[in-house]
Amino acid sequence: MKKFVLLTYGFVPPTPEIMQAWGEWFGSIADRIVDSGGPGGPGREITSDGRRDLALDVDAFTGYVIINAADLDEATAIAETCPIITSIQVYEVRSM
Repeated sequence: MKKFVLLTYGFVPPTPEIMQAWGEWFGSIADRIVDSGGPGGPGREITSDGRRDLALDVDAFTGYVIINAADLDEATAIAETCPIITSIQVYEVRSM
């Protein structure tokens, strides 16, 4: 198995329905989870031109989870079941 990080984007204030959907999703992939991650909070971007505070809005990074999957296609299929707000990005985590 390979490791994949799933990065979620899009913040809206959590409702009971959103919290329930996320709880059910985590339960459905429990056997795949390597690191359940956590929710994102306030952020800051640093570039060669300086830095700026990042808004917690529908475009914001909101969390991550690391899973085991056979390949990118399987990780993508798992990600597609996630109760996303805006989007989810899937990246393979390679060994060094």
